[in-house]
Amino acid sequence: MSFKFSVHTQDSITSARTGELTLPHGTVKTPVFMPVGTLGTVKATSPEELENIGFDIILGNTYHLYLRPGDELIKKAGGLHSFINWDRNMLTDSGGFQVMSLQQFRKITEEGIGFQSHIDGSSHFFSPERVMEIEHNLGADIIMVLDECAPHPCTKEYAKESADMSLRWAERCNIKHEQLGGEQSIFGIVQGSIFDDLREENAKELISIDFPGYAIGGLAVGENKEDMLRIVNLMDRVLPKEKPRYLMGVGTPLDLLENIERGVDMFDCVMPTRHARNGQAFTRDGRLTVRNGKYKEDFRPIQDDCNCYACRNFSRAYIRHLINVKEILGVRLTTLHNLTFYNTLIKEIREAINSGVFSQYKSNFIERYTRSDDVQYI
Repeated sequence: MSFKFSVHTQDSITSARTGELTLPHGTVKTPVFMPVGTLGTVKATSPEELENIGFDIILGNTYHLYLRPGDELIKKAGGLHSFINWDRNMLTDSGGFQVMSLQQFRKITEEGIGFQSHIDGSSHFFSPERVMEIEHNLGADIIMVLDECAPHPCTKEYAKESADMSLRWAERCNIKHEQLGGEQSIFGIVQGSIFDDLREENAKELISIDFPGYAIGGLAVGENKEDMLRIVNLMDRVLPKEKPRYLMGVGTPLDLLENIERGVDMFDCVMPTRHARNGQAFTRDGRLTVRNGKYKEDFRPIQDDCNCYACRNFSRAYIRHLINVKEILGVRLTTLHNLTFYNTLIKEIREAINSGVFSQYKSNFIERYTRSDDVQYI
């Protein structure tokens, strides 16, 4: 298995750290933000553009790729890397989070998850073993165990039953993964909702299975930020320091800073691309809704010191025009900008940790990001 994780620099004040993941398709510096390519593409971008921005790993979604175009077809194409022409690393989630959103169309049992396709209503079943087969067919470098992402809010009793079942599924996933062999690495997912004792118990049981890395799942599903940060703090104390920590589905620029401070190494989120499609751009001064009328005659770039293709070549006024007349180029430009913003942010955070100034960098970033009344911040 071509997997190695090493910590490079540990911040002296916080749990922030830099490191490096060695995977079959190259090295990945951490902390890292992974753009989400749900259906085998990061929306509105090409693989070449993602490489030029500087991303070394992207995420695909097992649930969606299983339904369309199908994992068997992707296997015939040589796996996801070959199918989408991406020669850097990939991670696939297990589909558990997507199935959670199909509450009226799914049934969860000890054996797995039965669900109806959101596309045509056809019936399907995800057992831990079947998900491993699908993810092996897809061929990502890092794959995730099948878990149930408990909804928020839920009772402690439900959270415990769900976390315990997810743990048993993780054991079954690991056994099947080892039987299938290959170069892929499998991560466990800690569940337990917002209950500290459940989270700690679940994490310790997963640690005993000895996964190469651990994800923190079941957050960013409606709980308040205080609960999220408390659980991540707990995981920083419980999860092994020598293995990567992945906070799934998070988040905003401020979320990245807060959770890197708490020892998280890996992130993914649809936010930069989804906001881009709604005409919203991230800047150092907050989130700018470029489609708004106030930018009709604003001939500045989205962000003055940004080196993305959009900011080097076009004005807010032009991008606003494109978005409002529904020209595809407008969404492409806001997407390229937002992805560049996120990649630049994470790169600067790594540099700040390595230089021993992370806390000062975080303070300065937040002060500027939340200062302006002209833009929104999240």
